[in-house]
Amino acid sequence: MFREYEELLTAQEAAEMLRVGHNAIYALLKSGKLKGFRVGRVWKIPKEAVEEYVRDSAKLWKK
Repeated sequence: MFREYEELLTAQEAAEMLRVGHNAIYALLKSGKLKGFRVGRVWKIPKEAVEEYVRDSAKLWKK
């Protein structure tokens, strides 16, 4: 689905993947709808978490 991206993303890369603004990514992280963690002030988001968010949001079966 998102093969060109690394396994661990920044908030900006996740925003690019989902074609949303970075504020939307921060809101998703804060709400817990998108899983991620902070290293200092920088958010790191597993690519798998973005894929899971897309599947859950689209109500698709998990593989």
